[in-house]
Amino acid sequence: MSGYSIIQKDFYRESEQWLSTIQIWKKCINPNLHFVYILRMAQKYQKKTFLNIFWKMVLRHYQIKYGFQIYPETKIGEGFYLGHWGSLVINPDTIIGKNCNIAQGVTIGQQNRGKNEGSPVIGDEVWIGANAVIVGAVTIGNNVLIVPNSYVNFDVPSNSVVLGNPAKIIPTANATDGYINRKV
Repeated sequence: MSGYSIIQKDFYRESEQWLSTIQIWKKCINPNLHFVYILRMAQKYQKKTFLNIFWKMVLRHYQIKYGFQIYPETKIGEGFYLGHWGSLVINPDTIIGKNCNIAQGVTIGQQNRGKNEGSPVIGDEVWIGANAVIVGAVTIGNNVLIVPNSYVNFDVPSNSVVLGNPAKIIPTANATDGYINRKV
């Protein structure tokens, strides 16, 4: 799998097939996949002046069109999957691991004061449900399922389910089984 590009790995999560460039373009009719493609191109060309400006402009257009506020500075591992089209905000200082799913309405934000000042670090194989909020310099472990509408402003250990507002942690060995499919 190491020979495949990060874009191919992202698209594999959706189709469970390794796609050619033409096949990837055909899949871009889906707004979620189209945005991920544009985001990855903006990330790829961050250090090249003209292409950086071009892809940032294209990304900005699609941020407004699709309602995804994710920036090229955000560090996102391979196998990134946006489950649904709709409002989504991720702070550019956030770090997201491999094979993560994020649903619509999610906010992953920075906290500007207090003991958790900063942005989240999210591990591998994390599923974040609709309208969940994760704020502050918190660490979310690997294999974590964050239930829709949960508010998380504290560290979450690996192998956990998080639910509620205020959120509670339930240790679960197979927290994301059936939620994180087609891992790369």
